[in-house]
Amino acid sequence: MVLIIKERATLEQFEQMLQTLGLYIKIAIDIERGILAGGGEKHAYCEAALLEDGSRQRDIWGADWIPFNQSIAYESIINIRPSQNNRSMIIQNPEIRERVKKIAQELIGGYEPERG
Repeated sequence: MVLIIKERATLEQFEQMLQTLGLYIKIAIDIERGILAGGGEKHAYCEAALLEDGSRQRDIWGADWIPFNQSIAYESIINIRPSQNNRSMIIQNPEIRERVKKIAQELIGGYEPERG
């Protein structure tokens, strides 16, 4: 289930996004609007949700949020952008990486999955 998160996610929203993959959440972050979409099987699903919500493609970057250690992996096929000097699946620009990390931490950071 892909959710668009515009303010701090509730625990229920966090758990819904985590249901898809269990160990981590695929996210797409609009670095201009400061929002994210998360929870799909592919970053492209999250990106599509943001585009539908009015985001511009050039502002959306894909990553994975790993709740067990509160870390982020900046790798996604949607990040390949030769026109923006990003020729890799990994976000190359340190400023963009920092914005992605900050938004993710503010909106979904701090929650840990239930251990069962």
